[in-house]
Parts: sequence; structure tokens; C-alpha cells
Amino acid sequence: MAFAEDTATAADSIKINPSKGNENNRYKAYQIFTADVIDGDNGKVVSNVAWASPEAKQAVLGYLKTVTGSDITEDSTEQDVINYLTGNSSGTGSTTAIKNDNLFNELAKKIETSVTQAGSFGARDTFQPTNNEGNALQGYYLIVTDMTSITRDDTKDTSTATSPIFAIVGAGGVTVDEKTSIPTVSKAVYDDGDKNWMSNGGDILTSPNKAADSAMDDWVDYKLVGTVASNIDTYSDYKYVFTDKLPNSMTPKFVDGSGNNVPDVTVKIDNQIVKKDAEHGYTKSFSADNVLTVGFKNLKDCVDVKDNHITVNADSKVTVEYKAKLDSTKIFDNDGKIKGIFDGLVGKAQTNTVKLTYSNNPHVEGTGDTVVHPAYDYTYGIDVTKVGSDKDENDKYPALGNVEFTLQEVVGGSAQEQYIDAKGVKHIDAKDALLKTDQDGKISVVGLDEGTYILKEVTPAPGYNNSAKDGVTFTIRRTLNQVGQDVAPSGSTIVDGLEVTKDATTTTEVGKLSFTIVDKKGSNLPLTGFNGVTFTWIAGGAVLCIGVAHLIRSRKRDEGSEE
Repeated sequence: MAFAEDTATAADSIKINPSKGNENNRYKAYQIFTADVIDGDNGKVVSNVAWASPEAKQAVLGYLKTVTGSDITEDSTEQDVINYLTGNSSGTGSTTAIKNDNLFNELAKKIETSVTQAGSFGARDTFQPTNNEGNALQGYYLIVTDMTSITRDDTKDTSTATSPIFAIVGAGGVTVDEKTSIPTVSKAVYDDGDKNWMSNGGDILTSPNKAADSAMDDWVDYKLVGTVASNIDTYSDYKYVFTDKLPNSMTPKFVDGSGNNVPDVTVKIDNQIVKKDAEHGYTKSFSADNVLTVGFKNLKDCVDVKDNHITVNADSKVTVEYKAKLDSTKIFDNDGKIKGIFDGLVGKAQTNTVKLTYSNNPHVEGTGDTVVHPAYDYTYGIDVTKVGSDKDENDKYPALGNVEFTLQEVVGGSAQEQYIDAKGVKHIDAKDALLKTDQDGKISVVGLDEGTYILKEVTPAPGYNNSAKDGVTFTIRRTLNQVGQDVAPSGSTIVDGLEVTKDATTTTEVGKLSFTIVDKKGSNLPLTGFNGVTFTWIAGGAVLCIGVAHLIRSRKRDEGSEE
């Protein structure tokens, strides 16, 4: 196998260029053959080949004699082995990750477990093997990753092991690119405002949309996207697990909408829907601590819903899609108040995270993790104060309690036939969602999405006109960030009904829009004629009494005459 010479590398040496993220990896070297090496026109040329050690001979011959059609026996010579390996080196180029079923992969496993190490070196270090006298040990080497140099660190993705590298070391130095890459994962939330999974026009892996907003109990779409190691072909089994932690304020959609804790997910490999199957597909679960898990026992052994095998290669992408909602049953206490753990909820990022666990060594069991990747959901609210137009002795507008309102979302210029209660929950019947001002004249609503709403007064305070019967229409606008900071709606959002809102009262703070509505005091009309009416009734009563008395007297007279 030939490698290009790197003039910056010392003679009789090899250097490994690590993949991104593997800069701290170290490598183990095993010598298989000794040889005299020169640089030829088409690569390195070897002569005087001999076994580097009895261990190497036993390991190589012991494996090759089990390979069907190799004709290798315990008595085969070094040249026999070289001829056979050279003739079967397809798929072992300097940039090619050896496939799992390639004989060089199995040979590497045997050598790594049977032969004494010739040395070790770090990524980008120059490795110059020498004997005790300091002479160069030219020959044919196996290079593999030293797994003791790979450690888990929550601040970075766990590095991965290279596919086996077989290299001729001697004469001019060589530099080899590591044959692996670290899998990546991203998490995107669908912004129903921008209708996009991506931000800034990028792709979902490098520029996922990380922030969206939603109404209470409305579904939000999430998508997890993972890549695989570039040398996945070298693996026989490839473990792959998404661990998705939802915020405590949210609940995923379950299968059939039931509370059976079986999450409703769609899993794909390269746009092929994967069958839910523990052996040849994926498993899924949702735990009491709000963790959704989708795992593959062996990503390379998956089938689609029609039981057709799905081919996975270095460019494959795995996706998991699901829905989740801000869950009013989790957010509010028995008194209808937002629980303290949610810090007021509105304008606060509800952080949803994912990490990916993956196999990271093609020859032995071992896994690594990506760092945690977040996405954020926001919701908003309103604070409305109801006052009368008549100022009190302190020159203040009086707060009006027990005033009732309805709140509806406006879509396409029309109010939707659903009414929103103080928790942000929607109802078909308006009476189930009446908003009543307290003694301070205030109502508060949380759990609102970005959008336009109309607030209508349906029952005014006694003695006051219903100034807002036609509604105050307002819009919640926001500029979302992608890093989970607090969000406040933009100001100047009253779009209709300004005439009944108090001047300069529309304000914004984290997650909230606030304004004041003024009802005019009813008119004091002159009340005339009441005495006349009373007199008429009194007079009428007197006439009635006189008439009755006269009737009685007349009847008595008539009775006397008859006698």
C-alpha cells in the first residue's frame, strides 16, 4: 500500500493527521515485517522481508490459514503472505476505511490482541521506530488508536478510533490521514412563523433553527439529526442512541394520543422510515424525568417498514421527528398559578436538549457521546388593567373589578371560534374562558403564541359603559434569539381599539405585553315626573276608594227600599 511522502516528515517515520476532534488521540504501532525500504517511482519498494517477531508470524499465519481460498498454511513463507495480501488489497487505499468483512480488518484484530506493541505516539507526532542501538526499524506496520487516550468530557464530543492503518515505514517519511470522523447531532425546532427548520438559510446540521414559540397545549415540531463515523463500514455493530431531555414544562405526543408514555416518533435513515423493532430497528421510551430515548442496537442492521434492509454508509443521516407541547397540567398548581420552578414561564426559554451516543471503536465495544445540543420554546402573556374614566379624589382612575372579557386569536383577519382562558388553554364555549378582572381591575393571560389577538369586553362594571365591546386588537411580535436568552415582545402592538386604551400604557417586559383599557362613566340623566306619577297613583287610589264607598252605600239604600 503506497502513501505520499511528506518532505516535512523525518526519514524512516510516519505521522498521523487526526480527524477534527481527535487531536488528543494516541496510536499504537505493531510491526508485522522487517524489510529494507526505498522510495520508488510508484511508491515504496521493499526487499529482504522477514517476520518482525514469532508473535507476528503466528498471528498472521494463524488467521490467514482460516480464510477460505487463501492457501496459506503454517509453513507459508513471508513472500507467500505478501503475495496473498497484495493480491487481495482491494478496498485498502490510503483514503479508504477498511470494511468490516475485509480480511485486513480481521487481520488487524488478531495482530492487536496477539503481538507486542512496537511503540506509541500522539496525533501529528512523528513516529520513528528504532532498535536498541538506535537504528531505524523499517518494515510493515499496523497502526490503531490507543483507546486509553479517549476519555469522555462533557465539554466536547468523544473522539473516535481510526480504522486500521497498514503502512510501510522507511526511507522518506509518510503522513497518513486518520480513517475516521466523529459523529455529530443537531436539534431543530420548527418555526411556524418562518416555516423553516433552519436559520440563516443554512442546512439543518450546521444551522438548525433552535428557537420557536407556541401557545399553551399546542404541538411544537422537533427534529433530531445525527451523522455517523466516516469509517462505519469497518464496524460490525454500530450502537446509536438519541437521548432527548424535554423541559419539565413540556410533554411529548404519545401514540394514539393516550397517556401510555409511548412517544409518537418518526425515525428515518436517509429518508427511509425505520421499523420499530428491537433487533432490526429502533426502540423508544419516555421516562418519568422527561427523557425521550430512541436507540438502535445495531444501526447497520435496520430494516424499513416493509422489512427491506436499509444500507448505512459514511454519508448517512438519521432523523427522529416528534411533537411536544407546553403542558398546562404540569405548569399550573391547584390554584391556577404558575409553579415556582418555571420562573414565571413567559419569555423564558423552555430548554430542550439532545445528545448522541455512538460506537467509537470498530474493534472492541466502546461508546462516546456528543456534547449536549439545545433548542428553545417560548410563550408569552398579557397583563390588562381595567379602569373607569372618572378620576377619584386622588386624581387616579378607579380600578374596575368583575369586568368580564373574552380573548380570541385572529387569523387571516378573522377571530377564531375558540376562546382563550387565563392559562392560555382554548375552549369552544366562551363562558368556559371568561376573563374577569380582580379588585385591582387586572386580568393576566399566559401561554400565548406570537400572533394577533382580540380582547372583547362582554360585561362592564355597573355604572360604566362597555367601551371595549368591539374589542382591542393587539399583536405579539418578537425577535427570537438562538441562544436561549429571555425574550420580550416588541412595543406599539395595539392595532385596533386605541381609542379605549389609556395613553402611554402599552409597555413590554420579559414575555409580557401590558396595557390599560378605560370605560366611560355612565351619564346622570335628569329624572323628572316621579312626583306626578306618585300623585297620579295616590289620586287614583283615592278615587277608587270613594267609588267603592259610594257603591256600598247605594246598595244599602236599595236593600232598605225593598223592605
